[in-house]
Amino acid sequence: MPTASRAEIDAFIVMDVMEAASRAEAAGRHIIHMEVGQPSTPAPPAARAAVAQALESQSLGYTVALGLPALREGIAALYRRWYGIELDPARVVVTAGSSGAFVLAFTALFDAGARVGVTEPGYPSYRQILKALDCVPVGMPTRDAARHVLEPVDVPAGLDGIMVASPANPTGTMLDRDQLGALIAQARAAGTAFISDEIYHGLHYGDRAVCALEIDDDAWVINSFSKYFSMTGWRVGWMVVPERDLRTVERLAQNLFICPPHASQVAALAALSDIEELERLREGYAATRALLLERLPRMGLTRFASPDGAFYVYVDTAHLGDDSRALAAEILDRAGVAVTPGLDFDPARGHRTIRLSYARDRAHVAEGLDRLEAFLKARDARA
Repeated sequence: MPTASRAEIDAFIVMDVMEAASRAEAAGRHIIHMEVGQPSTPAPPAARAAVAQALESQSLGYTVALGLPALREGIAALYRRWYGIELDPARVVVTAGSSGAFVLAFTALFDAGARVGVTEPGYPSYRQILKALDCVPVGMPTRDAARHVLEPVDVPAGLDGIMVASPANPTGTMLDRDQLGALIAQARAAGTAFISDEIYHGLHYGDRAVCALEIDDDAWVINSFSKYFSMTGWRVGWMVVPERDLRTVERLAQNLFICPPHASQVAALAALSDIEELERLREGYAATRALLLERLPRMGLTRFASPDGAFYVYVDTAHLGDDSRALAAEILDRAGVAVTPGLDFDPARGHRTIRLSYARDRAHVAEGLDRLEAFLKARDARA
C-alpha cells in the first residue's frame, strides 16, 4: 500500500547526525557532541524533586487538554517577570513540547495550500510540519549583511502566515524591538498570521529578547521548557493564543494529544521557581560562547554572525567545499566531532555552512574545538 504524499517529507538531518554519532560511540569511539541543541545538564533540582514526590503521591493520569491550571498560571507569571506583561492564564496552552505547539498552531491557522513564510536559514521542522499538513512553506532568505535577521524586505507578498524565531536557530541572532515591530506591522497590514517562536528566550548574552506580545496582543507565541529550563526530553512546551482562538485550539488539543504528559507538567511548574539554577546555567553558556568566539577565527573559521542568544554558531565553510553534509561526515569520521550540516536549515544555501552547538559544558566544547582545529590543520596539509 502506498504512503500518503503528505508523508514524503525530508529527514531532520541533525537527528541523522546523532544516529551516526551513536553508532560511532557504540563501536567504542569517544564523540564530542556539537550537533544538537540539547543541554547536557538535567532538569533543575526543584523539577526532579517535584516529580519524585508526585510519583509517590499522585496517579499522574490525564490532565485537562490545555494543561494544569497551576502551570498555566505559573507561565503567565513568567511573562510578568520577564516582560512586564499581564497575561491571562486562560490564553496559555500547555503542549507536548514546542513541536506539539507548531502542529496545533499550523492546524488552527492554515488550510491546505496555505503559503507560510519560513526563514532560510531556519529551524527545519517548520517546513516539514507544514508540508505534512499540506501547506506550502515559502522560503524567506535572510542575508549575511543583516546578520541573518529577517527584515520586511525579505518577506514576499501573498503569504497566509509568517513564522519567525528570535533568538534564531541556527544563527543565534535576535530581532530588536524595532525590527520585530516592523515585521509584525507588515503582517498586520497584509492580514497575515504572525507566529513567534521564542523557545530560546532566557538564553541571551546582552539585551534580553523581545516578546511579540509586547508589540501585538494578536501574535501567536510558542515557547518550551526544553532550552532555558534544560528539559528537552520531558517534552513540555506552551503556546499563547488570542482569546478568540482558544476554543479552536482546545478542540484540536483534545483530539490530537488528549493532554501533555502529566509528570512533565509537574516538573515544569517546579522549574519555573528554580531561578538561581537556571541563571547559573545561562552563565555557563555565556562562558562557552566566549570560548568559541575567541577560538573559531584562530582556526580560520571567520565568517559567522556573533550569536545574541541560544547556543549556536552558524559558520560559513565555503572555503572548505560546497557539500556541508560530506564535510560534517568527514569531521565526525576523522575528528570524532559531531556537527550539523547547514542543509538542515537552508536547502538552497546550506551546502556551504555548518552549525556548531555549545549547549554542552565548557570542557566538552573545548575538546571539540581542539579536535576541530587539529582536523583543519591536517586537512590543509593534505590539500
